[in-house]
Amino acid sequence: MTMGEREPTSSLVLPVILRPIFTQLERRDVGAAQSLRSAILKSEQNNPGFCYDLVASIVRRADLNVNLNEAVLRLQGNITEADLNEYRLTRTEEPFQELNRKSVALKVILSRIPDEINDRKTFLETIKEIASAIKKLLDVVNEIGSFIPGVTGKQAVEQRKKEFVKYSKKFSTTLKEYFKEGQPNAVFISALFLIRQTNQIMLTVKSKCE
Repeated sequence: MTMGEREPTSSLVLPVILRPIFTQLERRDVGAAQSLRSAILKSEQNNPGFCYDLVASIVRRADLNVNLNEAVLRLQGNITEADLNEYRLTRTEEPFQELNRKSVALKVILSRIPDEINDRKTFLETIKEIASAIKKLLDVVNEIGSFIPGVTGKQAVEQRKKEFVKYSKKFSTTLKEYFKEGQPNAVFISALFLIRQTNQIMLTVKSKCE
């Protein structure tokens, strides 16, 4: 896998695959789960990509035929409320709660791609849903701009919005290429980039407003 393919998947392995596992482990042994979580988080901070390498190594050792891009994208739709806290805004004003809803909605729709991409009619409808969800998300981000204090904060969120728009356009281009060449993995990767950028918007808004 090239660095370009690995990049979005690498950043999503922790929240999408490992964090739900930590949550399940905590129900059995809180102390052990927290120790494991702490050790893995520290390793990821010191060596970005550690979580990806860990999961990829497990997959190889188990001799599983798994496309990690597809797997992470598919699993994104199964994330529970408890595992969404990192990307959830706590401000009670309606625009912030609406951004919570729109960000989750977009990621859930994107997570359906692996199941629907081979059914052209269904996939075309899903693409329309994705386009609508992207527009709604951007509308809410624009609305939140008035709540963000200071020039620096506004600029930071505006930059995240520009990056999100850039990856949205790349996603559209990738879809056109898919219908010509039929390479689903490129679509999975592009969708994962969109999920990553959605998370970045949430983290930036959270850091500037809470």
